[in-house]
Amino acid sequence: MGKIIAFANQKGGVGKTTTAVSVAACMGAKGKNVLLVDIDPQGNATSGMGVNKRNVTLSTYDLLVMDHEKIESVIQKTEFQNVDILPSNMRLAGAEIELVDLENRTSRLKQALLPIKDQYHYIIIDCPPSLGLITLNALTACNTILIPIQCEFFALEGLSQLMSTMRQVKRLYNPSIEIEGVLFTMYDGRLNLTMQVVEEVKKYFPKKVFKTVIPRNVKISEAPSFGKPVFYYDRYSKGSISYSELTNEIIQNNKEV
Repeated sequence: MGKIIAFANQKGGVGKTTTAVSVAACMGAKGKNVLLVDIDPQGNATSGMGVNKRNVTLSTYDLLVMDHEKIESVIQKTEFQNVDILPSNMRLAGAEIELVDLENRTSRLKQALLPIKDQYHYIIIDCPPSLGLITLNALTACNTILIPIQCEFFALEGLSQLMSTMRQVKRLYNPSIEIEGVLFTMYDGRLNLTMQVVEEVKKYFPKKVFKTVIPRNVKISEAPSFGKPVFYYDRYSKGSISYSELTNEIIQNNKEV
């Protein structure tokens, strides 16, 4: 039975998509079958996996809003080992409004994933930077949520909003949802503020903070423009090594998968 992890944070610019793409690539390289689900209208996870968004005819929009597409016709192979993708394109930008009038508007992604869930060890969902209906679909579908946060003051404010939403989802739609872990990104241990944020978050989530942190690293920033996860762009960079260690930590925490 595949495990579904939603990578979510309503605050933009925290490395959420980079983390989803990087972890998917590392898992694939470690022999796990992975499906990366891009439900962000910006489609950055799609292009980060080397898929040209302009050439995408069927996307996660068709699964969330249209009922007639089978998920198998939307899944694309990527050029990276053991990683498939459900791509996104700009049509998804209107889905937030269209979902309002549809039946089962929060569980449409969950229903779409059911037929293929057992074909993958991990299904990774890259959420948009908001807490609208698209993200609610991810939280309803997933087993756990991985929360990347940047080490800055406003990160804590966003975290409390996300936890409030998660509690509502747990009560109304997905009673089994849990936190996979909180991940510090763009980490710079030389800054006092970084250490203060780390201490605060560890107080808030005493057993849910990943040991691995993701440093600021130029190779992580460069990789998307080449349509590659950093693991394939520069395997020996600090960023790539950190994401590989994070992936080991996730796999170690999920020995049953």
